[in-house]
Amino acid sequence: MADFMPLDEDRLDRLVRSFDAREANKLALNAVTKNGLGAVAFDHDTSRNLPPVFSLKIDQGTVTNQRRSGRCWLFSSLNVARFIAKREMGIAKQDFEFSQNYAMYWDKLERANYFLQDMAALVQAGEPADSRLVQFQLQTVMGDGGQWTMAMNLYKKYGAVPKQFYPETASSKNTSEMDTQLQHMLRDAVCRLYAAKGDPDGLKAIVADGVERAHTILNIHLGVPPTRFDWEYIDDDDQFHRDGQMTPVEFWNKYVGPGHLEDYVCLVADPRSEHKPGQVLAIEHLGNVAGGDPTEYLNVTIEDLKLMTLKALQTTKAPVWFGSQSGPYMDRQGGGMSTRLYDYQSVYGFEPSSMTKEERVRFADSAMNHAMAFDGVDVADDGQPRRWRVENSWGADIADKGYFTLADDWFDAYVFEAAVPKSVIPADLLAGYDKPRVMLPAWDPMGALA
Repeated sequence: MADFMPLDEDRLDRLVRSFDAREANKLALNAVTKNGLGAVAFDHDTSRNLPPVFSLKIDQGTVTNQRRSGRCWLFSSLNVARFIAKREMGIAKQDFEFSQNYAMYWDKLERANYFLQDMAALVQAGEPADSRLVQFQLQTVMGDGGQWTMAMNLYKKYGAVPKQFYPETASSKNTSEMDTQLQHMLRDAVCRLYAAKGDPDGLKAIVADGVERAHTILNIHLGVPPTRFDWEYIDDDDQFHRDGQMTPVEFWNKYVGPGHLEDYVCLVADPRSEHKPGQVLAIEHLGNVAGGDPTEYLNVTIEDLKLMTLKALQTTKAPVWFGSQSGPYMDRQGGGMSTRLYDYQSVYGFEPSSMTKEERVRFADSAMNHAMAFDGVDVADDGQPRRWRVENSWGADIADKGYFTLADDWFDAYVFEAAVPKSVIPADLLAGYDKPRVMLPAWDPMGALA
C-alpha cells in the first residue's frame, strides 16, 4: 500500500488560506453556526412554489404517528388499508385506525422464528460465524423496518384489529428498549446454535427456546394480542351496525382483504444498469413469516414506476404505498420535498455530491429507508404529474397537518418502489414472474427496509 500523505503543517496552512480566499465562506460560517445548515440553505422560492393543491386529492383524514419507532412500513400499509376499510364500512368522514401495535407484535414474533431457523440452517451448512453474511444478519437483526410483501404476509395470516382493541404501549411508541433486549436474546441464541453445531435436535431446541423467549418479551412490552373482539359502529348516515364477535382475520377479510390489496404487486425502480426492467428481484435471507410470500419486486424504470403509480391513484381512488429515501431535500416542518429545496452550492461553493441516482445506490449514499402513501397528485394539462400529496406517519403538527407536498423531481431522485394493483401493470412486465428470479445478497441496497 502506498504511504498516506500526512496532514502536515504545510498542507493545513494551504487549507486555511484556501478557505479564507473565498469571502462567502465567512458569511456562511457565521450564518450556519448561528442558525444551522437547513435554515441557511433553504430556498424560499422553491418552497412557495409547492402549494398543497392537487387535481386529484384523496380524503384520508387525520394522519397517524409512529412516534419513536421504525414502523413506517406498517403505518403506511395500514393507512392504505384503513382507507379501504372506511369506504367499505361507510365511515369515510370519521377517524379510524388499525392497530399498528398488533401488526408489529406478530411481525416481531414471526421474524424471531424466521431468523433463528435461517441461522440454524446456516450453521448446519457450515457458514463461518465471522462470514460477511452471518455478521450482516447479526448486525441488522430485529430492526423495526420492513417491506410491502412482509406486511401482506402478516395481514393474510393474522388479520388486523381496530386500534382500540390493541392500543399503543410505551414500547410500541419507543421500540429501542424492547428491540435491544430481543437483539441480545437472539444473538445469544445464535452463539448457542454455533456451540451446538452437528446436533440437529439441539439446534431445534435452541430455535424453539428463542421463539418462546421472544414471545415472553413481546407480551411484556406490547401486551397480549386479542384473538376475538366485538365490532359495532355507526356509519356516516348515522346507521348502527353490529358485526358481533369477529377474529382479526375475519375482520381483515370482510373489510380489506381479498379483492383489494392482496392482488397488489410491489414494483421497484433499481437504477443500476445490470438489473433490467421486467426482471423479478429477490433478496436472500430477507423475510418475516416462515411459509409466507418471498420478499421480491418487479423491476421497472422510474418512468414506468411513476406512470403506474399515477394510474393506480386515478383508477382506485385510494392511497398508494411507496418507499423512498427519507431526509434529502425534505422540509420536515414545512412539508416540502424538492431537489431544489436546499441550495448547498451557495453555502459551500460546491455541491457536496454530484452523483447520479445509480451512483448513489452503488456507493451507499442512497437507499429506500422510509415508507409513506400517496394520497393525491397534481397533473398538468399535458397529463404529466407536477407534484404529489404524501401521507406521512409523523403526526399532524408538521407540514400540512401531517401531509407533505412532493415535487415531481424528488420522485425521480429519491422514490424507489410502490405497491400497485396488477391491473395497471402492462402484460409484458408481468411476464417477468414467469422467469427465474434474480437473487441479490442480503446486504444489497434493494434489500433496505423502511
